[in-house]
Amino acid sequence: MDSTIAFVAFLTIKLFVVCSSTSVINIGAIFHNDNPEVEIAFRFAVKRVNMYSSEYQIEPYIRYISNFDNFATGQIVCELADKGIAAIFGPDSSNTNEIIQSIATNLEIPQFQVFWNPKLVQFSTEYGYDKRNLIFNLFPEPYMLAKAFATLLREMKWKKYAIVYENDEGLIRLQEIFKAHGPQDQPVIVKKLGFGTDHRPLLKEIKASSVFQIILDCDRDHILDILEQAKEVKLMEEYHSYILTSLDAHSIDLGRLKAVKSNITSMRLIDPNTTEIRMVARDWELGQPSHKNQHINIAPESIRTKAALIYDALNLFITVFTKLDMTQTMVVKSLSCGENEISDHGLRISAFIGIQTFLKGLMIGPLTGPIEFDNYGRRTSFNLQIVERTPQNLRVIGTWNSKTPNDLSFTKISVPVIQISKQTSHIKMYRVKSRLQEPYLMMRKPTTGIILTGNNVYEGYIKDLLDGVTEILNATYELSLVEDGYHGNYDPKKREWNGLIREILDRKADLAVCDLTITYERKKVVDFSMPFMTLGISILHSKARREPPALLSFMNPLSLDVWLYMGTAYLGISIIIFLVARLAPGDWENPHPCNQEPEQLQNVWGLKNCFWLTMGAIMNQGCDILPKGISTRMVTGLWWFFSLIITASYTANMAAFLTMERMGPTIESAEDLATQSKIRYGVMEKGATETFFKDSNVSLYMRMWAQMQQDVPSPFERSNAEGVKRVRASKGLYAFLMESTTLEFERNRHCDLKEVGRWLDIKGYGIAMPVNSIYRTEVSGAVLKMQELGKLHELKEKWWKGKCEKESLETESAARLGLSNVGGVFVVLVGGMITALSVALLEFLWNVKKTAVQHHLTLREAFIMEFNFAVNFKIREKVINKSTIAEAESNKQL
Repeated sequence: MDSTIAFVAFLTIKLFVVCSSTSVINIGAIFHNDNPEVEIAFRFAVKRVNMYSSEYQIEPYIRYISNFDNFATGQIVCELADKGIAAIFGPDSSNTNEIIQSIATNLEIPQFQVFWNPKLVQFSTEYGYDKRNLIFNLFPEPYMLAKAFATLLREMKWKKYAIVYENDEGLIRLQEIFKAHGPQDQPVIVKKLGFGTDHRPLLKEIKASSVFQIILDCDRDHILDILEQAKEVKLMEEYHSYILTSLDAHSIDLGRLKAVKSNITSMRLIDPNTTEIRMVARDWELGQPSHKNQHINIAPESIRTKAALIYDALNLFITVFTKLDMTQTMVVKSLSCGENEISDHGLRISAFIGIQTFLKGLMIGPLTGPIEFDNYGRRTSFNLQIVERTPQNLRVIGTWNSKTPNDLSFTKISVPVIQISKQTSHIKMYRVKSRLQEPYLMMRKPTTGIILTGNNVYEGYIKDLLDGVTEILNATYELSLVEDGYHGNYDPKKREWNGLIREILDRKADLAVCDLTITYERKKVVDFSMPFMTLGISILHSKARREPPALLSFMNPLSLDVWLYMGTAYLGISIIIFLVARLAPGDWENPHPCNQEPEQLQNVWGLKNCFWLTMGAIMNQGCDILPKGISTRMVTGLWWFFSLIITASYTANMAAFLTMERMGPTIESAEDLATQSKIRYGVMEKGATETFFKDSNVSLYMRMWAQMQQDVPSPFERSNAEGVKRVRASKGLYAFLMESTTLEFERNRHCDLKEVGRWLDIKGYGIAMPVNSIYRTEVSGAVLKMQELGKLHELKEKWWKGKCEKESLETESAARLGLSNVGGVFVVLVGGMITALSVALLEFLWNVKKTAVQHHLTLREAFIMEFNFAVNFKIREKVINKSTIAEAESNKQL
């Protein structure tokens, strides 16, 4: 009993000593009844200070206010001021805050706020308190927070999205997103949540608009209900993405959303993995501070922002108060709202907080990172973590810092996430969209007795490529055609895409595969795999067409006038030689050279011999007789000179004509095409080649694009097939600019086509998929593996092989002359032979008549005799004596 009395006496003395050296600090706290978590955190912070501090004990005066009764709120604040409070903490929302803020400022009592307050600057400016601010809001500064969301949206490359907000303050929170949206960007859908709890009609409207990316700005406690309703209307499928603006979104348990396929991204001010957060969470569980029989039993991941901020606010206050009290005693006095009184300590605390960055306090923390304020009491220094929730896990993908508001620092994806995406791609059934374009994709010709279904109705390079990719991924696919048949082009007037790109954006397909070029514009709205084919823009033109030569084409080297003049000259010169020979004494010869004194002279230059002499000269041949007179030789020499010039000119011009027939295309490059006006040229409309010329800054291509736009009729074609058809039908007056792979295919099947010049650019075909698709890495890996195994080359050889010979062989064969080129010469030869035989027959008949008269025979007898003699090829001599003939006839009769 004595020992017990002694122990109690010891404790009493000890308590008296402690109490005598401990200062009591009165503080006021104002909370709303609907948010107990903040009050519980505040009570725990007070208890922690009182437990570990031997110099100061905090006496909290906690009051509860209504959301709408400003008068009662003002009375409560004045009551707290009368008790001599050193600071006011709260309220925890903006309702009725202005009356509290106004009284605290007038009395110069520091107030610590923990809610989003965009009116802080307006208040300070209107009342002139910007130089001696006493209001400190630990919640991130509104403009900086809005900047963080805008930066996140930009880095996520969202172009078409919907904004769903709960109240008008949300529009302020999203102001930077609206500012970043340009007039040329795709329209943004903005919807306000209606009254009540059923938001399905609004969500159905968003679903009908084909929007897959949604920004949701609402209270943390309403997020889960809205997401559940979105799931019911199928607005949380695989390609849907959400950005939650609430900084408490990380604390939501999404376990109620079973089998959700959407990505949900949010930002948080609290990092639950820090030592401070985990220690406080552990202490809260152990200490179990109570309020109305409530206690905290919480994991670090579930601590809300306001709870951490109220803890940091009290930590900041007691740290500053302690430091100031060491240099000069802090006096906190009772104040009356009715009197013109101000505190003695308020401005000292305000000035000290304004010049320092709060990095460490008397208690553990700060929990929300470094704290720094501007002249208006706004918190300007804070970090935000970007948290992404996928169907498989939750991960931090990056951080945002208020010092660099326009940048995000992304973290590296962990190996488990990559493994999860790999497993997902292996069990995936891909929805694939494509378009018909030979040889990439074609309808398979039905076989008798076999019904084609599913993917088997198609064939081509793309079909085989998909078979190879899905075989590597151990997946399946369902192939269908795009409705409008286009690759995918952006219409700036409608501000929307068409074709395959639209199918990807509308999430009607997981993959889009065809001769789809990877371009900058497309890359901004969809992702691509690594290229499975490399190509460039080239020029398709028809080969030079040689018209079928005319039958007398050998006469083309000389004009008709020249031929007529030559014929006239031939006749005239032959007659002149005949006349000159008659006049020239040298051409009258002795018929019997042995007779030295002939009685008569002979002239051999009759018309027949004159025509033969001139003909032999022009044919570069000789003659058995030659003129001997000076004048005749002079005429003959001049004719030979004329014949030499004419024959040489004919030969040279004939070679030129044959060379021109073998000449290739009249254009050899894009420069040649642009600098002439005879050959028109065009591209496929709404394709990558058109975009190349439209957006090019190269002067040559800009000039070509301007020319294409001015040409009438339009040089643009709806498809490559129509462009090829136009080239073939234009007879060399139209060229089509297209991608080299398709050009090569067409050239191998149409031997009258030719590729002209070099590639205008270098690009590739890729497999398109939605932005940030989790299958991109695996699909690209499958394409790369097919390339390394040589499968892509084999597919190219399989589908591009054609019937046409190689260009070198074509050139070699084109250098040879065909029968059509020299057919006229054969006709002249045959005609001459027929004429000669006709003349010979007439001479034979004339000789028969002459023989019958001379030898007194009938025409029949003379014809038989002459014919038998003519066909007896052994006889080399002809007897012309009459008795000899009679004897021969009698011998024949015997």
